[in-house]
Amino acid sequence: MSSAISPTPAPLALYVHWPFCVSKCPYCDFNSHVRESVDQAAWQKALLADLAYEAQALPDRRLTSIFFGGGTPSLMPPATVAAILDAAERHWGFAEGIEITLEANPSSVEAARFADLAAAGVNRASLGVQALDDEALHFLGRAHGVDEALRALQTAQGVFGRVSFDLIYARPGQPLPDWEAELSRAIGYGTEHLSLYQLTIEPGTRFHTEAAAGRLTIPDGDAAADLFEATRQRTAAAGLPAYETSNHARPGAESRHNLTYWRYGDYVGIGPGAHGRREGVATVRRKKPENWMAAVDRNGHGIETEETLHPVTRATEALVMGLRLREGVDLTRIIALAGGREMVDAKAVATLSRQGLVRHADGRLIVTGDGALLLDAILRDIIL
Repeated sequence: MSSAISPTPAPLALYVHWPFCVSKCPYCDFNSHVRESVDQAAWQKALLADLAYEAQALPDRRLTSIFFGGGTPSLMPPATVAAILDAAERHWGFAEGIEITLEANPSSVEAARFADLAAAGVNRASLGVQALDDEALHFLGRAHGVDEALRALQTAQGVFGRVSFDLIYARPGQPLPDWEAELSRAIGYGTEHLSLYQLTIEPGTRFHTEAAAGRLTIPDGDAAADLFEATRQRTAAAGLPAYETSNHARPGAESRHNLTYWRYGDYVGIGPGAHGRREGVATVRRKKPENWMAAVDRNGHGIETEETLHPVTRATEALVMGLRLREGVDLTRIIALAGGREMVDAKAVATLSRQGLVRHADGRLIVTGDGALLLDAILRDIIL
């Protein structure tokens, strides 16, 4: 007599968006979400209802990662974090070694809550340090200083199993030697993961207004390329190679949650403004907190739009995300997502390969280190 073996549930990631900020900042679009007080009980109830809806829509899965992000999620009550984790495990179950990340500002107020958040179940912290220079932090509109950020980093390393922090470079007037020194200092703090982003100017922010008026000048293309190349060389030499365009980690310490995005896996998003992708359906929650809350009360969920994506759209998204990774993409999977349609221009790939910008071998397409800075142009050339 043979017995049936139950299949392993397919992996799934969960994103929990906490929209509230503690102060306005000059470069994000969530300034309307600054609140002096929040009805925590009502918010916990609404988040759990939004979560239950997604669990009903996508049953029989296994969570591999959970990410608490958004405004200032480290100020979410630990009891709410624990309640969400308990509900998520009850609805889906946790994969062995599940990664549970909390995004946090490196302030003393938030650091004081780290131990309680770790006790609630968070096992990884991502700190928005952003610069190791007080003048730069002031320019970026951050309330914390370098000393406070480093104390928060030390606290996080003492209570969470895994810690990452981010820095922003290619700042106005930032010479290469200064960035190299700052990066070497960052590497010295011993985290196994660093997110290193070039400064970008987003429409609708103060930075955009200043740049348009000629009062803000960021490094030009050649200078930015030098900064990018130096970043890759220094992190690789320190054992933290780039596994994605802007993310660097020791082997095995990559962000499992973000890998789900870049590998175009399924993830559900709950909370105001959260996006999700589940089995070819794109979901977007209502962005304004009060509107999201009213929708949850009315409908049992906060979804504003729920769209079945065209196969070509799915394949295009998978290419755009996957080619950011050092591992590249499996072109057989891309064709399958596109419903059997070829998505990549073979002649363009051959030309880019001769130029050393991509590699095409064993069914995978990979953007090389030289091609990483030109990814947008490469995508325009190769996608049919």
